[in-house]
Amino acid sequence: MSNNKIYTLPLVPLRGIIVFPGMILHFDVGRPKSIDAIESALRHNKLVFLCYQNDYLTEAPKLSDLANIGTICEVRQILRMSDGTVRILVEGKQRARITKFSDTGSFVQVEVESLEDVTELNDDTYTQLLMRKIQHLIEDYLEVYDRISPEAMTALLSIEDPGEMTDVIISNLPVKPALKQSVLDRVDIHDRMEQLISILSEEIDLLDIERSVMEQVQQNLDENQRDYVLREKLKVIQEELGEGDEADADIAKYRKEMSERSLSEAVTEKLNDELDKLAKIPAHTQEYSLIQTYIETVLAMPWDISGEEKLDIAAAKARMEKDHYGLDEVKERILEYIAVRKLTGKPGGNILCLAGPPGTGKTSIVSSMAKAVGRKYCRLSLGGVHNEAEIRGHRKTYIGAMPGRIVDAVKRVGVNNPVILLDEIDKMTSDVSGDPSSAMLEVLDPEQNKEFRDNYLEIPFDLSNVMFIASANNLSKVPRPLLDRMDIIDVSGYTENEKLIIAKKYLVPKQRKKNGLSGRAVTFTEGGLKEIIQGYTRESGVRSLERSIAKICRKAAVSVVDDPKFHVSISKKNLAEYLGKRKFNDNTVEKFDTVGAAMGLAWTEVGGETLLIEVNVMEGSGKLELTGNLGDVMKESAKAARSYIRANAYKYGIKSDFYKTTDIHIHIPEGAVPKDGPSAGITMTLAMISALSGVPVRHDVAMTGEITLRGNVLPIGGLKEKTLAALRESLFLK
Repeated sequence: MSNNKIYTLPLVPLRGIIVFPGMILHFDVGRPKSIDAIESALRHNKLVFLCYQNDYLTEAPKLSDLANIGTICEVRQILRMSDGTVRILVEGKQRARITKFSDTGSFVQVEVESLEDVTELNDDTYTQLLMRKIQHLIEDYLEVYDRISPEAMTALLSIEDPGEMTDVIISNLPVKPALKQSVLDRVDIHDRMEQLISILSEEIDLLDIERSVMEQVQQNLDENQRDYVLREKLKVIQEELGEGDEADADIAKYRKEMSERSLSEAVTEKLNDELDKLAKIPAHTQEYSLIQTYIETVLAMPWDISGEEKLDIAAAKARMEKDHYGLDEVKERILEYIAVRKLTGKPGGNILCLAGPPGTGKTSIVSSMAKAVGRKYCRLSLGGVHNEAEIRGHRKTYIGAMPGRIVDAVKRVGVNNPVILLDEIDKMTSDVSGDPSSAMLEVLDPEQNKEFRDNYLEIPFDLSNVMFIASANNLSKVPRPLLDRMDIIDVSGYTENEKLIIAKKYLVPKQRKKNGLSGRAVTFTEGGLKEIIQGYTRESGVRSLERSIAKICRKAAVSVVDDPKFHVSISKKNLAEYLGKRKFNDNTVEKFDTVGAAMGLAWTEVGGETLLIEVNVMEGSGKLELTGNLGDVMKESAKAARSYIRANAYKYGIKSDFYKTTDIHIHIPEGAVPKDGPSAGITMTLAMISALSGVPVRHDVAMTGEITLRGNVLPIGGLKEKTLAALRESLFLK
């Protein structure tokens, strides 16, 4: 091609594409006139003029709609598509300016003047400076725009011709077509290079601003949006692993259950937090299982579920009278509770504590009371509890963590107002893991248990509607602060007459029914029952009595199976056939008044007992010897008794120097049984005076009480149990 050569060529207007000299590219042609222009070019010299169409939407552009300068291109390849369009491969040859525009009908034909690259300033140094500037800008550009391969740009920069290098670089930059056209329009090489430098500088500034804005936006992403994106990614991962459906189903089930409950704001907030955590954790992990267990435990708690009550005093009284004989003080206190509850609508009074020996009906009366007031009942055994966590629970972060016994009991009954029996509260112990009785202080305080905080739940639970009743055998083992929070009701042992009535009215019918016997198969005479009470059971309660009756019924059941017409009447005469030899034939009561022997009375956890104290005196040096497995308190009582006798020897006709010449030996039989307590003081004093003075003690008098150095006898405890023991022994004197 010669300088400023004139060509008449078919025109193909371009939408969004700029073709530079030396550039090879392919594109689709769809407009009919453009296709005809290509066909015309193929029929002649394969040359076609391509120029940029300013308005993208114009279907039939005119001269005013086109860029003045375009590129003369050679059609290298054509591919006809099935939809009627053609795909062509062209190579840019030379810049050209449109000088004439004519529409032939089938296509547009233009007359163009070719344009050669010129340099107004014939200065190689300036050209080199411009090229170096372009190279530096390209390096900066690649730092902020990483979508162009550095190797490709390095290859472009290696082009030695400055005009060609500029055309190739701008053709590969992702800038607007108008900016590319502004480079194509410049024939002067220096002018063209300066335009490229301007475009590169502006693009670098824009990319710097865009990057800083994106970094700022990334930092300021809303936490909820971030969580949403992460959650969606996690959901996709879980779906790929087959876990998403299971987790979604669990969460949907829990939220549905929450919507059906009237839960407090604190409980709802806590559950929502845990459900959010659950949604982020894969279903197969251990943490998922821990959180799921916690949510199910919280939902299982009866936060908003209360059981109905029957506040009918007459019905309650009738029910308790039917189930239990005696226990009048307990029944009266329960009726008081029902009355206060009915009048105020609130629980009345402190926590009840039934204290007394085993087998006296403490546990069963509470069960009967729960039925009388229509409340659900749960028995909680505290015997052997030695860890505070058993009351307050463990933190849910621990493996195998669970709620404490109190919360677990409420969960099991399913209502927030049950009757809970804290059985054997005196059997709790403490160790290095904490003192459970300290945790019970909050449970049993009506002013504090409104917001009882279990370590596992982490949410306060209201225990004020729970009716707690405790039972104990020995109050001396209950810590004083805990004892102060309870109303103590003494459940003392039964008299022989009471045991007889209980056996007739409750125990015999119960055991007949339990062993499948009718009233005709086995009957008990009053004499037979008395013999069981006196000769086979020696207790404050009726537990051993019931076991003896059950044993007789079982033996009778064997006979009934062999002979359906079998009948037996249990009396004193045939009792040995069923229970064996009488257990309590011998007794500790002396048959006659004896010197140096006195009968004492003692209280034990299983009821009252008689205690025979024997004293022997011998010539010696005044030693005091104590045998019979005595405790420290009882040994101190013996020393106090001897001091009192020394101070008052003249009153009883005892030699004043006995403590120098006489050894005293005090013995209490049944040495294998530990014995302790101050109540044997008066008995030891009387036995010692008898032995030293030679005056016998009445064998039909029993005594109890702590003695002081001045001879005063202090008030006693366990009066009923001790009296019953004395009454039981008196039967052997008849």
